[in-house]
Amino acid sequence: MQPVNPLKLSLCQFDIIWENAEASRAKLSGILSSIPENSTDIVILPEMFTTGFSMKSNTLAEEMGGPTTQWMKKLSGQLNTAITGSIIIREKGNYFNRLLWVEPGKEQAEFYDKKHLFTLAGEQNHYQAGNRQLILEWKGWKIAFYICYDLRFPIWSRNTENVDLMIYVANFPEKREKAWNNLLPARAIENQCYVAAVNRVGTDGNGIPHRGDSAVYDFEGNKILDLGQSQQVSGIELNHHSLQVFRRAYPFLKDRDSFNL
Repeated sequence: MQPVNPLKLSLCQFDIIWENAEASRAKLSGILSSIPENSTDIVILPEMFTTGFSMKSNTLAEEMGGPTTQWMKKLSGQLNTAITGSIIIREKGNYFNRLLWVEPGKEQAEFYDKKHLFTLAGEQNHYQAGNRQLILEWKGWKIAFYICYDLRFPIWSRNTENVDLMIYVANFPEKREKAWNNLLPARAIENQCYVAAVNRVGTDGNGIPHRGDSAVYDFEGNKILDLGQSQQVSGIELNHHSLQVFRRAYPFLKDRDSFNL
C-alpha cells in the first residue's frame, strides 16, 4: 500500500448572518482570507452557512450553480483547496438542506442531501430528505459527509466502507451541547476513524444560541482540536499512517454488524 500524505483541515466556526446569504458570504470571505494559498486540503463550513437554520426554504433557496456555488468555486480556486458546507437548494420543485463539496478546477460540485430532517423544528415540512450517502476520495483519504441531526443516528453513520474521516456540519444549539460533545467521540470510537465537526456560534434569528464547540477527534475518540466558543478558523493535520497502525492492532470493524438501510 502506498503511503498517504497527511490531510490538512481548516475548520471555520463563525456567527452566520441570519437569512442573508450575500452578507454571510462577504463575512466568510473576510474570515477565510487569513488562509494562505496551498496551505490546507479542506475548508469546512457549518450547516446552512449562508442563512442559518431557517425554514424559509421557498424564499432563501438557490439553484445548483447559483451565487453560493460560484463563490465556493472561486474561493476553492484561489486557495487551491476543497470546500464543503451546506446551503438551501431548490431542485425540481423540491428544497434540500444540501451539503456541497467543491474541488479546485472541477466544474460540478458533489453533494449530500440531509437524511435526517430535524422534526422538532419542522424541517421535514420545508425540505425533502436525502436517501443516499456521499463518500468520496480526496488526496488519498476516504471521506464521508453528514449534516447536524444525522449525528444522532449511528446506523446511518456506520463505517461500512472503511472511511478514514467523517465530516459533520451543523447548527447544533447550546442547550444540547452535551449531546454534541458526547456523540462526536462516540462516532469516532465506534467507526475507528477521524471525525471533524463544524458548528456555528452566535444567536440565530429565532433567538437560539449556539456555542460552537467545533472539534476534531481521532480514531480513539481523543479530542485533538477544539475551537471553543469563539469565531475563528483553526487548522489541524491528520496522520493516515497512525490510523492504519491502530486499525491493524485493533481490527474491531471486522466484527461489526450488518444492516440493510
